[in-house]
Amino acid sequence: MTWNRILIFSTLLIFAPSSLLRAEEKLDCANAMTQADMNQCAHTDFEEADKELNVIWNAARERARKLDGQHDAETKGAEAALLAAQRGWIAYRDGHCELGGWEAHGGSMEPQLVWDCKAELTQERTKQLKKFVEESGH
Repeated sequence: MTWNRILIFSTLLIFAPSSLLRAEEKLDCANAMTQADMNQCAHTDFEEADKELNVIWNAARERARKLDGQHDAETKGAEAALLAAQRGWIAYRDGHCELGGWEAHGGSMEPQLVWDCKAELTQERTKQLKKFVEESGH
């Protein structure tokens, strides 16, 4: 083994356990102190909001299909309209939140601003889709 490989391997052995322990720790987002932790918490909030959105998305898509089922081929379009709206909304959310991150562009806080924005808008979209499912269910 060359000295370079020994050095790399030794370095990995030294730092790997601490990074593995950190990955296993549950981050206390209510008391996040470092910007890196706040960024991670914001990302986690977005992931949770996105999971909830995906659940209601399936219900909304099923509801749109049922609406389409009440019409003949020439007058269908609820599912297509829903899909177009969702694609437009995703583009809006991502662009709007990227712009919001420019307040701290290049800084360590930029990711937090972007993830917070995406989480908030995703939660709002989930409410909109829930309303669609509930209103069109009558």
